[in-house]
Amino acid sequence: MAGSLSQPHSSQTMSLATPTVILIALLSLLLVSPPSPPDLPAGSPSEENPDPPRDRAQEEEGIEIQGFVEGRYIVRFKQYKHGREHKLALEEQLGAKEKKGWKWIERNNAAAAYPTDFGVLQIHSDGLIDEIENLEFVKDVSAEARYSRALLFNKEIKNSNKNGCSDNAKKGPGKIFTRMSYEGGIDNNGTVNWGRKLFMQRSQITSMFGAEKLWGKGFTGSNIKMAIFDTGIRADHPHFRNIKERTNWTNEDTLNDNLGHGTFVAGVIASQDMQCLGFSPDSEIYAFRVFTDAQVSYTSWFLDAFNYAIATGMNVLNLSIGGPDYLDRPFVEKVWELTANKIIMVSAIGNDGPLYGTLNNPADQSDVIGVGGIDYSDHIASFSSRGMTTWEIPHGYGRIKPDVVAYGREIIGSKISTGCKSLSGTSVASPVVAGVVCLLASVIPENIRWDILNPASMKQALVEGAAKLGGPNMFEQGAGRVDLLESYEILIKYKPRASIFPNILDFTDCPYSWPFCRQPLYAGAMPVIFNATILNGMGVIGYVESEPRWHPFDEVGNLLSIHFTYSNVIWPWTGYLALHMQIKDEGAQFSGLIEGNITFTVVSPPAKGENNLRKSLCTLSLKLKVMPTPPRSQRILWDQFHSIRYPPGYIPRDSLDVKNDILDWHGDHPHTNFHGMFDMLRDAGYYVEILGSPFTCFQASKYGTLLLVDLEDEFFKEEIDKLQDDVKNHGLGLIVFADWYNVETMVKMKFFDDNTRSWWTPATGGANIPALNDLLKPFGIAFGDTILNGAFSLVGERSHYASGTDIAMFPEGGFVHRFSFEDNYNNSTAHNLLQAAGMVKAEYPILGILELRDRSTRIAVYGDSNCLDTSHMVINCYWLLRKLLDFTSQNIQDPMLFAPSSRLASPLVRDGAFPVRREDVNLSTYSSVINRELVCRNDARFEVLGANGYDSHATWRNRKLPGIPNIFLEQSPKGTKPSMPFDNTSVSSNSNEGMSNVFPSLESDLTDEKTKAITENEKTLFNPTMVDFELGQSQGLKKVDKQSLEIFFPQRNISVNISRRRHHTKMDLLGWLNRDELDIPMLVAVQWLAPVILCITGFILGLSFWRVRQKRRRRGRKGTVRSSILL
Repeated sequence: MAGSLSQPHSSQTMSLATPTVILIALLSLLLVSPPSPPDLPAGSPSEENPDPPRDRAQEEEGIEIQGFVEGRYIVRFKQYKHGREHKLALEEQLGAKEKKGWKWIERNNAAAAYPTDFGVLQIHSDGLIDEIENLEFVKDVSAEARYSRALLFNKEIKNSNKNGCSDNAKKGPGKIFTRMSYEGGIDNNGTVNWGRKLFMQRSQITSMFGAEKLWGKGFTGSNIKMAIFDTGIRADHPHFRNIKERTNWTNEDTLNDNLGHGTFVAGVIASQDMQCLGFSPDSEIYAFRVFTDAQVSYTSWFLDAFNYAIATGMNVLNLSIGGPDYLDRPFVEKVWELTANKIIMVSAIGNDGPLYGTLNNPADQSDVIGVGGIDYSDHIASFSSRGMTTWEIPHGYGRIKPDVVAYGREIIGSKISTGCKSLSGTSVASPVVAGVVCLLASVIPENIRWDILNPASMKQALVEGAAKLGGPNMFEQGAGRVDLLESYEILIKYKPRASIFPNILDFTDCPYSWPFCRQPLYAGAMPVIFNATILNGMGVIGYVESEPRWHPFDEVGNLLSIHFTYSNVIWPWTGYLALHMQIKDEGAQFSGLIEGNITFTVVSPPAKGENNLRKSLCTLSLKLKVMPTPPRSQRILWDQFHSIRYPPGYIPRDSLDVKNDILDWHGDHPHTNFHGMFDMLRDAGYYVEILGSPFTCFQASKYGTLLLVDLEDEFFKEEIDKLQDDVKNHGLGLIVFADWYNVETMVKMKFFDDNTRSWWTPATGGANIPALNDLLKPFGIAFGDTILNGAFSLVGERSHYASGTDIAMFPEGGFVHRFSFEDNYNNSTAHNLLQAAGMVKAEYPILGILELRDRSTRIAVYGDSNCLDTSHMVINCYWLLRKLLDFTSQNIQDPMLFAPSSRLASPLVRDGAFPVRREDVNLSTYSSVINRELVCRNDARFEVLGANGYDSHATWRNRKLPGIPNIFLEQSPKGTKPSMPFDNTSVSSNSNEGMSNVFPSLESDLTDEKTKAITENEKTLFNPTMVDFELGQSQGLKKVDKQSLEIFFPQRNISVNISRRRHHTKMDLLGWLNRDELDIPMLVAVQWLAPVILCITGFILGLSFWRVRQKRRRRGRKGTVRSSILL
């Protein structure tokens, strides 16, 4: 029976709540959920089609791809009500359910006694879906999804052919969960060692953190409600003394753990067994069984269980799961709702290491404590996922995650029934931190405990008390290893305050500050962006009172220009502060350090019994290394703007040989999966800058080479025209690394997506070859549609081609290198005949180098980017990239690459080989180009923010510093506007751009929903515990409208801002207010302004003299007439 109502432990039954407590719990559920955009699927499975049993050996292999639940939909409502009320409302609008083609599915679980914000329906008519979605009280409708997680490595996709392409590949609908834990230990190379003994001579995990010292003080986690969302636990387990309640949310009729993972997690947190002690043995354990024995779950199970956790007042929640889909809105918004109700959530960061850009959700959310794993030598575990967060790309920069790391390799914990065992993984490190949180929470006196503790204050104690490790960088370790005793010292003295994480940015601190410590700042570069997290321990809601200020320690610090973007509303508990930093042109020859502080004030409503707003001053210490601007030949511009990845769209992997990862979700950024390439380029003396805006937003004369790697988006016509002019007339080198694009293969990779109720096929191939061909057409270059694999040797270097494409067109005089490959994806009749005859290989051109017009036009193209991408790299081709850069940037020609035998005597044209765009795929849904405005974003140079780009040139006015000459490397553009329309960002933005640079590329952002949750007063009811508007009253229902908000935020405009572009600007008369001089140069043409003023002044004076003279003449005439009359 789906979600059968659980029974608490027989000997430790949870006492029934009083009617008053129940009423408060019901009201809290009514008040917290923010309005949101369409969600992803959720629901309960069909009783008629239960999940099939699976062999345990299958579970150990990886993710089991699940089907969709046909005809079942999640209907989300705008208000919390009991299920029967929602059902009656639907019947009133739709009529008798059986006749109208729909049926309400009862969910008989523990949450059924409480109000809910969704229902599960069986719907047999697609037209009825639209009718339901248009009902006034319905938020949205989405399909029921089923998803699973796995213990170990992902399985190969079923039904795949020998080439790695599936005829009917099935992506698990809904969320994809990464691996849970590893049993038996892991070798240093990341492979599982099944022969290793389970029990190693290790200290207790609790003793590694000094838990005994707090136990000795009488702190053992008592009266802390610990929710464990996992595979359940057995009622009579001897390791636990305080199992308060077990609830089952699955379609299996059991409360027990038959896998062992949930029991192990609970043991790390609260075991009393002397062989495998937990951190807080007296914590109250609430086991939420949300996964079946086959590790299958449904979104509706999670939503119901989350609602129940809120209603029953959980304090801490451990979630040792995660996946790449940070746009699963129902899930993400429910996590916001949980944390808004002061539930401290701890979650595993993921087991997708050592790859970068592999953070899992919800651990990557700022209101959640994301935990990475280390071994006993304080080395980052090979399996631990690395940052940065990828929500913000391409227009911004990711945040630091994980927040902290903890021991996660070979941890000893409880077995299913009795005894102890060893597991490894971040899903093990997560309960280590959850146990620490429970123990720390118990040190605060109960009468003030939850006035002090909340998700922000606990995270402050953890990150400020953490011990920074010597080797790993910030995106591997976050704040560092959890230090229980240091965090204890912070908490016992804690007063509610706001802070910034990290609070010190030292770009000279290597390797911790990688990648910033690898490349100093210099004048003329694209802004360097850093995205910090605001933690507001004063209240669930707050705001930045006034724009942040930069306070340099000396005059040299005035060379730094900082543009700030930050959260309009800090909710729940957290926000962001983005620093966009660039060096002024007058610092082009400066070499040295710039140091100073950034300060801002966070304001929150008064707490219960207080009359005044809560305020807290936050300080961020900044230390930057600055160098003279390098020569043009050493500067490379990386195109991030035209990169698309999962989510939001189905962007397939670049290498089809990789069958266990169908999605491209690692960010495609030089600081994520291309980090090895970035380090190589820095070692070679090149400087890499990131372009997150169209090609019109950079000046070609400043760069030696534009680097285009693995691009999936389209191009504006203006971009194509500008690039042609830049390359042919301004000496810009161009290098393109492409990937496969084959329509027939993309059709084979389709899967049924429960979110959209449609078959999904890739929006592009590994790269968008039709778009790249449009871009390269002016140069006579085009890629083909083959998918080639194989090894080859070039310039004495072994190389591997992994699902790359060929060159189908190249101009005469160019140098083309051909190699023998098999096109396994060619299903033409001719190819099949050759294959039958054993002649399956042919020579394909894959590398082309072009030089035109007196050696000033230099282009290089290559058909595969996997050799630069650390995600699925077989052999790197860094050597090739370096040789190509030497050519395009410095005109250094390698003799073997430019061998006469490779020169084309006539143009290369392969008939019928040019791929065409798919007409059945709508790329505009997640494109930054199609149906979008061409505009320079927040990551562009300040002078073109909000403009279309560089049109002309201007002279800049910069602050003159004592002893520093005004050196202009190149003229900056003129004609651009110093201030933009109200929907664009100028000097400083108090924006709710999602997170100005958080999600700016997404058409409908999650962070917009945060603003709507706080400000859309006509639709939203608030729980006073959620926004701290208690005003000395007991908890209860209180509608917070716009007027009420303005009482607490008098300096703030709380009006609803749900603009799609989300840019909000403070315009203070070009910066003359609130500062002495502009940090951003004011675009005033001083060379002609003075003459114009003189001319106007002279004209006005001349006009005045002329009018005086004319009056005198008129008077003289009148006098003559009067004299004549008298005579």
